[in-house]
Amino acid sequence: MSEQSRTYQAKYIRFFNEIGIEDVPLVGGKNASLGEMYQELTPKGVPVPNGFAITAEAYRFLLTENNLWPELHRLLDDLDPENSKDLQKNGALLRELVYEAKLPEMLYQEMSSAYEKLIAEYGSNISLAVRSSATAEDLPTASFAGQQDTYLNVSGLAAYIDACRHCFASLFTDRAIHYRVDQGFNHFDVALSIGVQIMVRSDIASSGVIFTIDTETGFEDVVLITGAYGLGENVVQGAVDPDEFYVHKLTFQKGFRSVFKRHLGSKKLKMIYTSDVNKREAVHNIPTGTSERKQFCITNQEAEKLAEYAIKIEQHYSEHAKQHRPMDIEWAKDGVTGELFIVQARPETVASQDSGMVLKQYQLKEASPQPIISGRSVGAKIAYGRARVIESVEHLHEFQAGEILVSDMTTPDWEPVMKIASGLVTNRGGRTCHAAIIARELGIPAVVGTGKGTEMLKSQENITVSCAEGGEGHVYQGIVEYEIIETDLSHIEKPKTKIMINLANPEMAFRVNKLPNDGLGLARMEFIINNKIQVHPQALLNPEKVQSQKDREKISVLLEGFDNGSEFFVHKLSEGIGTLAAGFYPKPVVVRLSDFKSNEYANLIGGEAFEQKEENPMIGFRGAARYNDSDFSQSFALECRALKQVREVMGFDNVIIMVPFCRRVAEAKSVVETLARNGLVRGVNGLKLYMMCEIPNNVLLMDEFSEYFDGFSIGTNDLTQLVLGVDRDSEKVAYDYDERDPGVIKVVIMAIEGAKRNGKHISICGQAPSDYPEFAELLIEMGIDAISLNPDSVLSTLPTILKAESR
Repeated sequence: MSEQSRTYQAKYIRFFNEIGIEDVPLVGGKNASLGEMYQELTPKGVPVPNGFAITAEAYRFLLTENNLWPELHRLLDDLDPENSKDLQKNGALLRELVYEAKLPEMLYQEMSSAYEKLIAEYGSNISLAVRSSATAEDLPTASFAGQQDTYLNVSGLAAYIDACRHCFASLFTDRAIHYRVDQGFNHFDVALSIGVQIMVRSDIASSGVIFTIDTETGFEDVVLITGAYGLGENVVQGAVDPDEFYVHKLTFQKGFRSVFKRHLGSKKLKMIYTSDVNKREAVHNIPTGTSERKQFCITNQEAEKLAEYAIKIEQHYSEHAKQHRPMDIEWAKDGVTGELFIVQARPETVASQDSGMVLKQYQLKEASPQPIISGRSVGAKIAYGRARVIESVEHLHEFQAGEILVSDMTTPDWEPVMKIASGLVTNRGGRTCHAAIIARELGIPAVVGTGKGTEMLKSQENITVSCAEGGEGHVYQGIVEYEIIETDLSHIEKPKTKIMINLANPEMAFRVNKLPNDGLGLARMEFIINNKIQVHPQALLNPEKVQSQKDREKISVLLEGFDNGSEFFVHKLSEGIGTLAAGFYPKPVVVRLSDFKSNEYANLIGGEAFEQKEENPMIGFRGAARYNDSDFSQSFALECRALKQVREVMGFDNVIIMVPFCRRVAEAKSVVETLARNGLVRGVNGLKLYMMCEIPNNVLLMDEFSEYFDGFSIGTNDLTQLVLGVDRDSEKVAYDYDERDPGVIKVVIMAIEGAKRNGKHISICGQAPSDYPEFAELLIEMGIDAISLNPDSVLSTLPTILKAESR
């Protein structure tokens, strides 16, 4: 840099190439981070738009030259922020004082010169983002996000100077005053810097927020990218339900470039520049077009590129902090050039602060009633109370402590009442919106993006907000009792026997992996098909055979955005399996191929056209019998395509395939050959094949079945049914169903001995060891390799296993 540049910048201006992460006291967290990235990460391929910081010393200089300190003390020293009337009155006076203060000539000249330098570099048509950067913000334990003001699409010297004056004044917004008191910061220990940055033309493209941690669970192995059309403020503020993209860090760094999970947001609004130069606001919202709402705002390839940037940023900040440092990053796509830019990065301050040593599990005490309304879940908790519908900030004074806040959306101005709420419900927003971020910070559940929460819920009525049932949050009528199970995981001793988990719902994978475990012993494919796909696979392949007009309409809606039914099925199934695999990677995840019975398949959309009625579907057309059947083989090929996608494109080579209900050795041989024809060859790329051991013939011919499989998992549910001749769906003979029957136990012992005789892995995934301690003790005594348990049984069964091992 030239001597002339150094001279004019020396006092109150620092360009991004002159500042770094150590300069928070001088330029605030936001600007320090931008300088750090511009200097250190731009050379590594992370694009950051250039700009400069007006230092905190400039702010202090402004107040000193105008002799404002005594008056600021008078208005702040005795202010009670809980007194909303005084807060509003004094906040307005404080902002007016600072905004009206005359800029000292030296400061004005330096600000003007810095602006002219950007024009010289980028041209006279530049527009700027002018953002506040407080010297206490973006700390690892407190975000200060949204407390001060931001001005976008600022053009011209006069507008830039005016925006800076507003930014200086915004240190005293009502919300910022309140937040500093809540966080224990002295008002006069915090100063304000301003970041001035070249605007990216995302108004004609898209933008959003990236987290290098799953914000709901604290799971650290993923990058979560959210985005919507237009400028990023809508995503940051929660004005829209954004698109979501998940990328797995560990497989990404091994060379697999893949988005393993997506959510299509409604994206109803788009923030763009206003065309009226006389308007005070330089931006405004317009409705997003129908076609845009039905497609993702960026491609998978662009999401992968953003993930690459995010991983580099996280690595850099973690190395600097000498500890893992998850990040909260803002991105923008330029609609003119198509380039992607990183425009801000700060430490994530909520999920990353959870040590994870104490596991809290919230669960309803009774079967879930029909929800009034549903949306995206935030917080994995449950709360109940009186609803309070607030339409605008003018009615916030009506809110009472302990109520559940119901609103269209929230902004930082709402935080004083949010902190006394027991739960939140919003019409708009996704899981990274303002309401979601504050709910996590406050430790309360929130259901966001419900669409019609303010219409469906009424003030004064009792409601229950439940976010403990996966990715979808529900609001129930009345008070639904729940319980909290707390477990200190730091003192749990792991047994020698591998403890694995049975899981169906992919949405729970990032949560239950905190339990002591050695992987997933049974991942049920049926749940994904039933809940995410919903349509019979043959109805997707042969839609012309679906007779019901209602079913055809449902299928048409589900297939929006997909070329055909096959692509829809493979995409949804691979996402579900991929999420399960990501949650436990690199531990093994045993995925059982579909094992619907004919009556269950018939209940899927369009299923009646393809399923025959069977008198006893429990022992009918199910499991392996379907995979080689001429009518079903094409549907099975879709399952294989999804599994190939998960293993070979997403990179989750921890997935093991398990064949259910395989009756005969010839059938086993045929299924293995069919899998190979569909590209899933045993042994290639480390692929292991397991078989469910759930038919007496599996036990009797264990030596012969061992030729085709690498391991077995005992399914006590079906095995008990077939040993005792009891239909487990029949209430009439339910009393005869008992896994502890001597005949069942004898067959289980034979299965374990047979697998060990053949050097094969042997585990159990049935319900018996969860229900009966003596059954678990027997398995340990026989030397079983692994016991797979339902999540709610893991902690209660561990003491039994440890006791048995100690004998």
